Amino acid sequence: MRFVDEYRDREKAQALAARIARHCEPGRRRGLMEICGGHTHTIYKHGIEGYLPPEVELVHGPGCPVCVIPMGRVDDAVWMAQQEGVILTSFGDLLRVPGGRGSFLDAKARGCDIRMVYSPLDALRVARENPHRRVVFMAIGFETTAPSTAMTVLRAAAEGIPNFSVFCNHVLVIPAMRAILAAPDLRIDGFIGPGHVSTVIGCEPYRFIAEEHRKPLVVSGFEPLDVLQSIEMLLAQLSEGRAAVENQYTRVVPWEGNPRALRAIDRVMEPRATFEWRGLGWIPDSALRLREEYAHLDAERLFELPQTRVPDPQACQCGEVLRGAIKPWECRVFGTACTPERPIGTCMVSSEGACAAYYNFGRFQRRRLREAAPA
Repeated sequence: MRFVDEYRDREKAQALAARIARHCEPGRRRGLMEICGGHTHTIYKHGIEGYLPPEVELVHGPGCPVCVIPMGRVDDAVWMAQQEGVILTSFGDLLRVPGGRGSFLDAKARGCDIRMVYSPLDALRVARENPHRRVVFMAIGFETTAPSTAMTVLRAAAEGIPNFSVFCNHVLVIPAMRAILAAPDLRIDGFIGPGHVSTVIGCEPYRFIAEEHRKPLVVSGFEPLDVLQSIEMLLAQLSEGRAAVENQYTRVVPWEGNPRALRAIDRVMEPRATFEWRGLGWIPDSALRLREEYAHLDAERLFELPQTRVPDPQACQCGEVLRGAIKPWECRVFGTACTPERPIGTCMVSSEGACAAYYNFGRFQRRRLREAAPA
């Protein structure tokens, strides 16, 4: 790859669209779920659906790490930020996620010291610069971001920084996919596999999807031609009656993943017995926590958290969106009471959220542009 334009070539996209159409049978629906929210944004930013025949339906899955965090975990983090002498640090896309008592930005407006960071190492720097304050890093993400948290914990332990801790909310993609596949009303024929997660875990962990459930999965890159080629590869398998794991994103994803990153995660973290996911409920072994060896850096052990349980707002249907049961625009409050400026649910907040993708790149955005245009 030399230039990104190579992966946004219209003629190549049209050629892929023609190949996709040849794999389709008139009137036979093929439901393909893109697990990662990054793929969802590519699809709607670049108009990928316009290249697909009506027989192909793309369905969003639970691959947005911010979207699947339950409201109670946000409230627990806000509770920590309210304690005397605490600085809470967080990635930017989590700042506006609503909890039961408001978002991090709401808490900051009330006087809490909540700071945006670009990496856990930034949070560690804040701890060094404020030795008399307790600094908590709100760690979120799938296996993609877990290695950076693990390496930061190792560095904090090696340097003996006593005022730094991690509120660990890292989740795992494979248990979530098992939960989706166990749903009795699942209408998915294949999966567009998450590219970023797969740079860490590789392709091998997805084999159960093909072998046990007879559904193909193709690990995909994030450019428009990546997604179109992955769809063509999935439909080719379906038309041939095959079910296998294939890797379209070979320029980035090695089949075996990143062993060093996996070792770092395993050294610092262990699976939780269960964890609550927004929209999917409690899933066994689906999230990580710090090992006992690093208990002195674990915010959940250092603070007596209220362990808040907050039901999702009744008007919000983020859960159904994350399960692929409905499209974002089918939610009762989409684009009306719930917008990126005033979100009710997490899917409208995150840069990987499905509702944000539909809103920013869909018909609501086009309507706003038309209304703003001069007469």
